[in-house]
Amino acid sequence: MSFPISSGLLDAMVLSVVNRNDTYGYEITQMIRKAVDVSESTLYPVLRRLQKGGMLETYDKEFMGRNRRYYRITSVGSNALGDYRDEWCDHKAKVDSILLGVDEKL
Repeated sequence: MSFPISSGLLDAMVLSVVNRNDTYGYEITQMIRKAVDVSESTLYPVLRRLQKGGMLETYDKEFMGRNRRYYRITSVGSNALGDYRDEWCDHKAKVDSILLGVDEKL
């Protein structure tokens, strides 16, 4: 069984991966695939949306004779990631209280 991934959660995951270090689309996809089943064709629109929202910026770097587009998180993206992480912790605590019987105050 798999659970659907919302666009907000996908945004948060991408920002978190890029926050670790500048990286490129394929590598982002591979990192996120460790947690959820997602394709590159799903992630590239997410990257464009985050870039358009000022949360990511790009630069090109040569790799094996071709340019590779790298993504870097911006201060806006870092702030958004902090908000996403706070929301995730609240959400996770509520779900854990039901699924795992963890006694948390809702």
